[in-house]
Parts: sequence; C-alpha cells; structure tokens
Amino acid sequence: MLTGAALAGVYPPGMKIAAGWFRAERGLAIGTLVGALTLGSALPHLVRWAVPAAQWRTVLALAAAAALAGGLLVLLVPHDGPFAAPAPPFSWRAAPRILGDRAVSLANLGYLGHMWELYAMWTWMAAFVAASELARSGGDPGTARTPALVTFAVVGSGALGCWLGGKYADRWGRTLVTSVAMALSGACALSVGALFGRSLAVLGPVLLVWGITVVADSAQFSAAVSELAPGDLVGTALTLQTCLGFLLTCFTIYLLPWAADRIGWRWSMSVLALGPAGGVAAMLALRWRPEAVALAGGRR
Repeated sequence: MLTGAALAGVYPPGMKIAAGWFRAERGLAIGTLVGALTLGSALPHLVRWAVPAAQWRTVLALAAAAALAGGLLVLLVPHDGPFAAPAPPFSWRAAPRILGDRAVSLANLGYLGHMWELYAMWTWMAAFVAASELARSGGDPGTARTPALVTFAVVGSGALGCWLGGKYADRWGRTLVTSVAMALSGACALSVGALFGRSLAVLGPVLLVWGITVVADSAQFSAAVSELAPGDLVGTALTLQTCLGFLLTCFTIYLLPWAADRIGWRWSMSVLALGPAGGVAAMLALRWRPEAVALAGGRR
C-alpha cells in the first residue's frame, strides 16, 4: 500500500510541473511526461523476459533502482516554471467547486472512460497473450517467455502514442484527438478476441495498435483539466481527476479475470470497450460547450 501511495504521489505533481513550464505546447509536454511513464511501466516486462522466472527479485530490484534514479533526477528541476499557477493548500471543500464545473466534469468523464480500459489492459495483457499462445501451440515450452516480451512491446509502444497524441492535440484539438484515440482503442478491444489463438504475426500488429492508442489520449485529459479548471485549483483538480481514475481502474483490474473465468480470455478484453464508448460521448459533448475554447489555444 505504501508503494501504491508513493506512486500516486508522483503523477499529479509531475503533471503540474510540466504544465508550469509550457503554455502553447502543454499537450505535447504532458504527453512526453506520460510517455516516459508508459515506457517505464513497460521496462519490467522486458526484464522479466530476459531473466529466468525464478529470479523475479531481479525484476523488482531493477524497477526500484529506476524509481530511485527518477527521484534524484527530479531534484534537478529548478522550480515549477514560469506558467505555474498559485498553489493554495489542498482542501476537500474545493472538490464540489471542481466537480460542479460542467466542462471539467465532462473532461473527467472522458478520463474515467479511458481509465476503465488502460490499466486493466496493461495488467492482463501478458495473461491474454499467454492464453492465446497456449491455444495456438498447445503448451509449447518454447513460448513461455513470449508473453512478457509481447507485453513490453505493447505497453512500450504507448510512449509513441503519447507523443503523437500530444503533438496533434495541440494542433487539432484535445476533444478530437481523445475521441479518435478512444474509438480506435475500443475497436481493438472488441477485435482482439477474433484473432485469439492466431499467430503473433497476425495478432501482434493489432495489439501494437491497441498499445499505441490506449494511452495516446491519457495526457490530454490532464492537459484539458489544467486549461479548464480555475487557475488557483489546477493542482487540486488534477489530483482529484487522478484519484477518481485510479479508483475506477482498481475495479476493472479485478473485473477482467472475473470475466475471463466466465467467458474465457478470448472475449474478456471486449468488456474494456465500454469505457472508451462512454469516454467518446463525454468528449464530444465537451467539444460543443463554450468553455471548450480554452482548450489547446481555442482548437477545442
């Protein structure tokens, strides 16, 4: 629990620092930050592929060393940036004001749709690939490490998605890019079951597209809230958004294996498409609200 709490304490302050250094290209800046988070989340799977299963402590030790190095690197950041908003003390009394803002609430609903899918997909991708390979090969021991390598590639590909999402959201608008990303990732969630048990030459490309699109929109919800929320409550609004998202993802992480026990791993991932469907509806609703002119320099 302490590890989880510490991880949660990294993300919102990191986004606020990034937002304080950029105004015109804030989506790209936060997208780069989330891309780094995504690549870091993928690396333990690469280590797991490289070492024997019995040496699982090596995976934890290297992940811990990387976290320590990241913590030291943050000390090199001189201050919160020239565009940082004032940071009043956190107060739960600010929550109703944030949640009562219609535009911010729609951005949060889009984020919740995204989070319904993201971490459950990341968490259970190795199990899905392992079940698919078992169905294809009948238990060939030569494929035992394959799920870890595939999961590294799928999760790690999201770093490219974050960069692309940030770059084009600043140009084309946050609501458009997030809606397209969620539509594509939801389509992947629905379609991977049809390719279950097929060669990775067939299944792999769809998984990579899913890995790119499932997180391409992630930073844009945070950027949107940083632009829509009252200036003196940006940090609190980002923290509240993150708390709601991670609370929801705890549920879907447990939901997916429950669904797999009943309908099998083949079609279990289709459950995740519900989130993007709701998220697209929320972001399109936000697109047509007058407050959306504050997004991405007026590009909505």
